[in-house]
Amino acid sequence: MPKVGMEPVRRKALVDAALKAIGHHGSLSVTMSEIAREAGVSPALAHHYFGSKEQLLIETIRSLLRQLRADAVLALAQAETPRARISAVIRISFQADQFAPDVVAAWLAFYSQAQRSEAVRRLLALYARRLHSNLMSGLKPLCGFEDAGRIADGAAAMIDGLYIRQSLKAAPLSIEASVALVEDYVTGQLASRPPLEGEARTIGPGWGDA
Repeated sequence: MPKVGMEPVRRKALVDAALKAIGHHGSLSVTMSEIAREAGVSPALAHHYFGSKEQLLIETIRSLLRQLRADAVLALAQAETPRARISAVIRISFQADQFAPDVVAAWLAFYSQAQRSEAVRRLLALYARRLHSNLMSGLKPLCGFEDAGRIADGAAAMIDGLYIRQSLKAAPLSIEASVALVEDYVTGQLASRPPLEGEARTIGPGWGDA
């Protein structure tokens, strides 16, 4: 019998191993035995904790989403202006643990699996809604709901596209370069829209309020 208190440790080890194995293979073709070996446990124990590979994959996605949410809550709480909130959301999307090659490859594998798994699709749709909502929280005070929605959609599409480009590995972009591309897009979009009534615009490198 496993020692009391070991289950959370081993479950996390299996989730981390699944992420690493999926990233290494670049697909979800890994087996429970391969994941268990990566985690240093028996396949029987892996099945005991998760029941099936599908359940382990779902928990792996949930683990990524929980980390993203925790990081977003912390970063947004520290942002003092709407523009700073936008910058915080962008940077969180490209932080080192999310933008590591293995994790990028795993994200793309999950998106592929979403075409066949309703459970995976729902989780990825949840991620998309959270990203859009977090971007909107900074954009709406600066440009109103309609423009905010359009800019948020564009920024989210750029973030997803940069993950795809990163997966090509032939010409990977650094975290800073990726952040700068999305920041430039948002700044350009905010600067080019018609001003709100009574607005004194100060959008620029200092990320001040409009």
